Amino acid sequence: MTTLFISDIHISDDYPKICKLFFDFIKKIDTNVNALYILGDLFEYWLGDDDPNPIFKQTQDALKDLSKIDVSVFFMHGNRDFLVGDEFAKKSHTKILSDPSIIELYGERILISHGDMYCIDDEEYQSFRKQTRDPQWQKMILGKPLEYRKNFAKMARAKSLEHTQLDNENIMDVNEDEVKKMLDQFNLSTIIHGHTHRPFIHNTISNEVNYRRIVLGDWYEQGSILEWSESGPKLIKLNRNH
Repeated sequence: MTTLFISDIHISDDYPKICKLFFDFIKKIDTNVNALYILGDLFEYWLGDDDPNPIFKQTQDALKDLSKIDVSVFFMHGNRDFLVGDEFAKKSHTKILSDPSIIELYGERILISHGDMYCIDDEEYQSFRKQTRDPQWQKMILGKPLEYRKNFAKMARAKSLEHTQLDNENIMDVNEDEVKKMLDQFNLSTIIHGHTHRPFIHNTISNEVNYRRIVLGDWYEQGSILEWSESGPKLIKLNRNH
């Protein structure tokens, strides 16, 4: 059996080619797959489970169809879709996981995460993350009219783009020491995460411990997938037509 991991798909009306690539990918999943883990930023933005956007319903229905072939689907919040709630989970037949979570694959315990919590050198972003993950703040924003939330999302994306262009790329990457600290806390040696859009399998040795950090890529330019079977993990690219 094979377990699949994806993140940073960024589904939106603004990216029809991404949407097509994603839906084609879902349709090709068969009974050789036992689970699909979505590690954040499935959507370019999520304003709340009450958003009637048809592309969101299509996504829910596509994920729901996987349950018909006994493929379990797990979802973890990202920095773009942190407002995904129980109604989405119910309609898509997915289970929402906390960030981080620990899973077991072929006898190995593995840490999975969206990844943004480890970008501790980007203090401005961490301040924003702390605010948007606060339950009281989320309750407040979800209580606003949908149009208000749309404007908030537009402003947040514009500010994020400006921040990305001005800041040092290394600052916005994960802090390796922070990752190792988290792995040591749970007595683990492998982590799978997204967020940074830099797909790669990093192997490092520190204090005689072999650490493995598997980074998922984004879907802006390609479809980045991690396949994990009995033979181990393998990063795959689904090239999209531009």
